[in-house]
Amino acid sequence: MRRGLVAAAMIVLAGPAFAKDAAHEARELTPSDIKFEDNPAFPKGAQSMLIHGDPTKPEFFIIRLKFPPNYAVPAHTHPAFESVTVLTGSMGSGMGKKVEKSTGKMLEAGSLLLLPANHPHYVWTENDETIIQVAATGPFDIIYVNPEEDPRKQ
Repeated sequence: MRRGLVAAAMIVLAGPAFAKDAAHEARELTPSDIKFEDNPAFPKGAQSMLIHGDPTKPEFFIIRLKFPPNYAVPAHTHPAFESVTVLTGSMGSGMGKKVEKSTGKMLEAGSLLLLPANHPHYVWTENDETIIQVAATGPFDIIYVNPEEDPRKQ
């Protein structure tokens, strides 16, 4: 059920401009085409837009996420391999079941974070707004290590 809620939120947030089957069409997107919306799967402040695909299905998808300054996503996992590219700003990245920024690494724009399925990790921002792009294959979900930190349950 949790997977369905996340995916449904991502799809709803994608907007009508991308509602048709884009997998078989060439598209060109500019930054002005990216319309970020609040995403209930992340702590308040994060915004997202589904760029391509359907995370509820066993297919390739791309989503962009925008994090405000001084923001953190608690430790979590995903059921599939995830590729994260830092597009703007910088993002802290740490591995493990609880946020420990001192053991993490700052990733600047242009950096990649490659994560195997079910690998606990967390991310944060410092002074800059940060935009990342996630590419993965569905079905996809964000599973918080500590269920009490899941914003969908608050």
